[in-house]
Amino acid sequence: MDSLPCRTGFPDRGCALKLFDLGALPDKSRSLSEMLDDLCARLELDYAAYAGVNTFDNSVHAVANYPEPWKQHYLEFGLHEQDPSLRHAARSHAPVHWGRLVDDPGFRSVFSQAHDFHIPDTGVTIPVRGPFGDKGMLSVSRRGSRASWDAHSAHIMRQLQESAALIHDTVMHQGVVMRVMRAPNLSRREVEILQWIAAGKTQSDISDILTISARTVEVHMRSVRAKLGALTTAQAVARAIGLGLIFPM
Repeated sequence: MDSLPCRTGFPDRGCALKLFDLGALPDKSRSLSEMLDDLCARLELDYAAYAGVNTFDNSVHAVANYPEPWKQHYLEFGLHEQDPSLRHAARSHAPVHWGRLVDDPGFRSVFSQAHDFHIPDTGVTIPVRGPFGDKGMLSVSRRGSRASWDAHSAHIMRQLQESAALIHDTVMHQGVVMRVMRAPNLSRREVEILQWIAAGKTQSDISDILTISARTVEVHMRSVRAKLGALTTAQAVARAIGLGLIFPM
């Protein structure tokens, strides 16, 4: 599904998003599914799902152990665009308890459909932030009353947060994300400028070295930051190094 990038973080209503199912990838994706199954067995949960955000184009990559009919329905109708548990978690550093979202129209829409597939609306989404600005979130749920869920989730919260970080780290290090993420298309000049910045040169230095104006250097850097989804030049350098576009010096 083609999409336009969202500029506000992920995911906002009215902004089309691509959704990649990591569970459809061979080999390594199986270990992710197994991690979710093990988590559910260990912490007495019914379902678990991991979702990550491609910070270059705000597409979503995900894996879940929900029943196949619900996963197909969720994908087919693009419910990730409505799901407030994802939207809030993408902007939060604290766990997002679904009980706080019951008055959200998006929550009511998503879970009124989920009920037809016997998917519980009692759960929590744990956000994760990586060193290069990467975002992930682990959602878990369990059938039962909201009171019983609140008690259970409080009891296992530390383990959930540790598991969320571990699963996100596994996804990033396995390179699964890199196979579904669109690599930023930096120009030769943009890479050259970014490499000089990584070497410790200022924009004024680079202007002299490349015999271009300081304004031109800044125009290129604005383009670099946008393509890499970075807020700062330092973050752009770190992401470029992490992607192997430039080398640390």
